[in-house]
Amino acid sequence: MKPPSAPWGLPPEVPWPRFLRLLRQPDPPRGWLEAAADLRELKKRPLLLRWIAQHPKAPAHLRSRLLARLPWRALVAVAADPGAHPQARQQATEKVQQLWATLTTGERRSLAIHAPRPLWPLVWRAPAVSVLQAFLQHPKLGLEALVALIQPPLRPPQADALATSRWREIGPVAEQVLRALDQTLAQPDSGLVLGHAAPWVKALDEEARILAASRTLTPALRRMVHPRRGTD
Repeated sequence: MKPPSAPWGLPPEVPWPRFLRLLRQPDPPRGWLEAAADLRELKKRPLLLRWIAQHPKAPAHLRSRLLARLPWRALVAVAADPGAHPQARQQATEKVQQLWATLTTGERRSLAIHAPRPLWPLVWRAPAVSVLQAFLQHPKLGLEALVALIQPPLRPPQADALATSRWREIGPVAEQVLRALDQTLAQPDSGLVLGHAAPWVKALDEEARILAASRTLTPALRRMVHPRRGTD
């Protein structure tokens, strides 16, 4: 026997717990999402408006209107939700990118560990070590993606965050950091010193150090990296 259809009412006729479940149903009646978005109580709860903004059946004009009102936490949630409408995810990502410059360091730190992938290059350029440390704990950040981000010029906050991260003993990361250091140390305003290379040299075995030294152009760094020259 087919179950009865959902009672597509709105509060106060429909209890709030049932209404919140209805927000996640895939096939609401025409006009129901628009009516829900106009509820006075819902306008006071922007995190709940997220479920309407990202709904696959939300009209484009409603989606754009609601996304413009969402705080950054809700926008990040939309951008990272695979069940959200693709256009909602894209628009939410773009809006977070626009908001990034206005966020405090604490807000950036909270966002960094949940940042959608298109934001990663922007987050990686943050000047605060604490933001970068949070980003390096991102559950979806993989080895290949991180190595691609580590490019010259390498800035001191990036070097410091990497040196205290879970990546500090990973060979490919160590090799890439040393390459970036090599190309950055020659710049007069780099802010880097040879000591930044120490944890990455230790992460490599002798054979890898010999190979890394053969690719290193900075004389002092090359001597430091080479397992034999470093002990002369």
